[in-house]
Amino acid sequence: MTIRIAVIGAGLMGADHARIVAEDLPGASLQVVCDMDTDRARKVADAYGAHDVDSDPDRVAARPDVDAVIIASPDFTHAPLSLSCIRAGKRALCEKPLSQSSKECLEIMQAEEAAGKKFIMLGFMRRFDQSYVEMKQALEHGAIGRALMMHNFHRNVATPASDFTGAMAITNSAPHEFDVVRHVLDTEYVSISAFQPKRSDALVAPVYMVLETADDQLVNIEINNNAAYGYDVRAELVGEKATIAMNAVNYTRVDRELGQSTSYEADWRGRYAEAYRRQNRAFIRFVETGVFPHIASSSWDGYCAARVAEAGVTALNDGCKVPVEMISKPEFYA
Repeated sequence: MTIRIAVIGAGLMGADHARIVAEDLPGASLQVVCDMDTDRARKVADAYGAHDVDSDPDRVAARPDVDAVIIASPDFTHAPLSLSCIRAGKRALCEKPLSQSSKECLEIMQAEEAAGKKFIMLGFMRRFDQSYVEMKQALEHGAIGRALMMHNFHRNVATPASDFTGAMAITNSAPHEFDVVRHVLDTEYVSISAFQPKRSDALVAPVYMVLETADDQLVNIEINNNAAYGYDVRAELVGEKATIAMNAVNYTRVDRELGQSTSYEADWRGRYAEAYRRQNRAFIRFVETGVFPHIASSSWDGYCAARVAEAGVTALNDGCKVPVEMISKPEFYA
């Protein structure tokens, strides 16, 4: 059976997902590309052999010739489109965030629980990245002893918009770290502090966060959206017996004029290309079998990321440590 996929959103992320469906997902076909800009949808559809285009995402979710949906539209559409997919009985891979509002995340969880099955797999693709896979394995197998700290930084060349703020660094960029660190450590956060230095220009400065976990570990996260030199994500997990750190992904180096150099990616797409492929293959298996992938992020994980981000924004604005308060994890998501 071929799984017929609709991709909602024909921008950067949607086009990438359409390409993965068309080129890297045996057993899946690109059925529909949906975007309010039908010309943009048609361009992506033609590039990757989609059968049709559409401009109404709710209609797409309900189409009988669509088996599953990838939601890659703007962030504010993720929650309502996830609900549309649940109502239509279609499983969906939703790009992060599920919502920046924890209240909206709860509404999606309640809809899934009422339906009696999980429909939404959240696109925190770093869980599928080999670096984090090996970190989690080292911890689970006892290779580094008890985890004490995890250091993380996430740097972009420049902010995506001139009005980008420190709060947006917490709600837009940091959720990847919030989620993958929870996944690696298998714990929850209990508090967050956030700080921001002062730049000499008008660009948004880095945001530095310190989080405490329920297992008495410390986590620090630096989000620098104007690092200038390249896209750079690193992590180090510190245990009682050893540490494990992420290597930069470089296939070549240049030796020239008494020096040596390597390059950086311009953005996340090259660095996490294989993680996206692994994630999307896991999604297809989820659609085929109904079994939620054991390492994937669920609606519960989307809620957790939103709650941490909300607390982080408060910590940054108020200049104090803020507790991360969440509901008890529902048995449905255990």
